[in-house]
Amino acid sequence: MTTSSRFTARRRSLAAAGAATALALTLAACGSSSNSSSMPGMDHGATSSASSSPSASPADMPGMDMAGGNGLSDTQDGYRLTSKEATLPSGKQTTYRFTVTGPDSKPVTDFALDQTKRMHFYAIRSDLTGFQHIHPALATDGAWSADLASLAPGSWRLFASFTPDAGSGKGKDFVLSRTLTVPGNATKTALPAATSTAEVDGYTVTVKGNPMAGMAHPLTVSVSKHGKPVTDLQPYLDTYAHLTAFHEGDAAFAHLHPTTKVTGDHGGPDLAFHAELPTSGNWRLFLQFKTGGTLHTAALTLRVG
Repeated sequence: MTTSSRFTARRRSLAAAGAATALALTLAACGSSSNSSSMPGMDHGATSSASSSPSASPADMPGMDMAGGNGLSDTQDGYRLTSKEATLPSGKQTTYRFTVTGPDSKPVTDFALDQTKRMHFYAIRSDLTGFQHIHPALATDGAWSADLASLAPGSWRLFASFTPDAGSGKGKDFVLSRTLTVPGNATKTALPAATSTAEVDGYTVTVKGNPMAGMAHPLTVSVSKHGKPVTDLQPYLDTYAHLTAFHEGDAAFAHLHPTTKVTGDHGGPDLAFHAELPTSGNWRLFLQFKTGGTLHTAALTLRVG
């Protein structure tokens, strides 16, 4: 065989080997799971809240949904948040009564513990002021009562975050909400500019991280006082801090899950959170932490790209 013939045969052999390798890689890729929930930290195991949007958003993609969805619906998978309350008075403490019904239209009475509570209830005004985080009382007939502090006039959205402990939704996280009006002269408060720090009761809270919409990102919160790291954070709801976020414009809900484990009666100064914020824009963050038996709530605006 001539040198030229040997070169041509070798080139054909290499090309055939390359094609076989490419085919093997393609088959391997096709045989693997395409669901991004197989990636660590990319799935909370819950379906997003019911929506009529015709196009998919990052929150609709596998592995991109927040636990319980964004909360902007009163129904999900047959579960419904119901209430006779359409308005509440302003300027005084009041009680909001509601019920969660299941796919059988009967009140749900079995709820699993989530961060030591069977129900987390939130109230937020449309301009993202007036934040309240409450743990309502459950009656034997499935009726809940949430005692709210004074509400300013305006439009409010009330969220119920829960996990059924029986029925078709057992073990699944839900976030449902309803809106109501507080009559009176409503004055809108402009959302404060995005910042990485906030002050509350002499404490400084600093948030570090650059979350992107629809992606899982770590977020670190540090607490200091008079320039010194705070190390006496007390356990609160089975963690050292509770972090909730609401989206500017629609008040979409997000619960940023803590990843710092409680190891004793004193924690801090750095606390780690798992952040999945499904929509870009400004999010108002509310960090709750306890020191000396007192609960503090710090608020800041976080810009998500």
